Parts: sequence; structure tokens; C-alpha cells
Amino acid sequence: MEKKESIQVIREQLKLGPEEAELERWRKDGRTGVRKLLEAYDRKQAARKLERERLERLQDLEREFWERGMDQVAGCDEAGRGPLAGPLVTAAVILPHGIWLPGLTDSKKVTPARRETLYGEILEQAVSVTVSILGPREIDRLNIYQAAKTAMTLCLTHMKVHPQGAITDAMPLEIPGIPVEDMVRGDSKSAAVAAASIIAKVTRDHIMENLDRDYPQYGFAKHKGYGTARHIQAILDCGPSPWHRRSFEPLKSMDLKEPAVSENKLLKLK
Repeated sequence: MEKKESIQVIREQLKLGPEEAELERWRKDGRTGVRKLLEAYDRKQAARKLERERLERLQDLEREFWERGMDQVAGCDEAGRGPLAGPLVTAAVILPHGIWLPGLTDSKKVTPARRETLYGEILEQAVSVTVSILGPREIDRLNIYQAAKTAMTLCLTHMKVHPQGAITDAMPLEIPGIPVEDMVRGDSKSAAVAAASIIAKVTRDHIMENLDRDYPQYGFAKHKGYGTARHIQAILDCGPSPWHRRSFEPLKSMDLKEPAVSENKLLKLK
């Protein structure tokens, strides 16, 4: 009589990735513990298949470029248009044709913990990643829309791997040599744009958490510079920091003489 593997051994083999012959043998095993392990394994495999199919659909917009011979397609998105303080952070990402980034979608729909994990996974799998950081003084000078447009153009034209096409989150751009498709809610329709939204969001959150240590009175780590009631009250009580945007209310009506800080960077992360 053939000796059966222990439940623990089967559990470990299922984690490592079993051979079809092993699965077939275990399915004939009458033990309740083995049956439950295989049921859990089958559910996990079914969920993985569905997620892989979802990720393939999420690259449909990029695939339209690929079918026209443009393999390197960048997605571009920003974080920080609405806050009263902090920089505008924009990212451009080129992903390979096949990705495995479970849970990838618009950064606003992803938990902070999963965003951090996706950030590392995107940097690992991406063909190229570039980040632009525009400080409050540039936002005040250009206005936030023009600042976003400028930052996206900077990202797309300074990537280590030159994009042959690009998709933006609802930002029309005219860049010589790079056809650009602006897509409303692009961060939920394009894998590359979603990846860019994750990179931009995580980068900006880290900046605001660092600023919180220098300016704890405003609570930047909690609200990331957005105009919460507590944040506005802190501005009224303490005055603005150098990182507050003078062109945004209520600061615009405060007749401030000191300009906001200028902090501009272009980071080629990959």
C-alpha cells in the first residue's frame, strides 16, 4: 500500500506549485483535510485566473498602440492637484506587454498598504519610470492646470526609454513624435496610467509625511495637504508654511508677501 503524504507536506507543495500528476493523485485522496486543501487551492487558482484576465483587459488601450507597431506605451498621471500645500507629483510609466500586478487600478481605490506594495512591484516590472515634482511656487506661477500639463510633458519627454505613444488621465497634450490619447478616468481603464497614478500618489504621500516632521502643526501626514477643517484652522492660527500654495484659498485672500518654496525635481527611477 502506497504511503500517503502528510497534510502538512501537501499544504507546502500546493504553495510551491504542484505538478498535474500530484494534483490528480491528491484528488483521489479520501481524507477530509486533503479535500479542504484542494478546494482552497482551486478557489485561489480561479481568482488568479480572473485577475490575470482583468489585467489583460486593463492593457487594451495599450494594445491598440502595440497593434500599430508602437511597443513602448507610457501611461501618465498626477497626484496633488487639489491640496492647499505640498508639491504636484506626476509620473510616467511604461509597462511590459505582460504584467502580474494584482489589484492594480486607480490609486484612490487602493489601500495605502497595497499602494506601497504595488509601488515596489511596478518599479520591479516596469520598462521605464519617470517622476516630476513641481513645488508650490511653480504651481502659483503657472496655475494648477498648466502645472500638471507642464509636468506631464516633462515626464514623457525625459524617460530613459523613449515612449512611442502615451495615454494620459484626461490631459490633452501635443508632443512632437509622441501620439497622446487623453482618456477620462484613464487610471481605471489603462494599466500604464494606473501604475503612474500609484507611483505619483506614493511618492507624494512620502513627501507629505516627511514635511509633517518639519511642520507638525499642520497635520500633513494625515490629510496630505488637503483643505480639511483642521488644516484650514491651523493655517489661520499659525500662518502658512513655505509649502502652502499662495494662489489657493484661503491663502489667496491673506495678502501674503513671502512666496512659496520652489522645489522642482525630475527623477528617472528606471
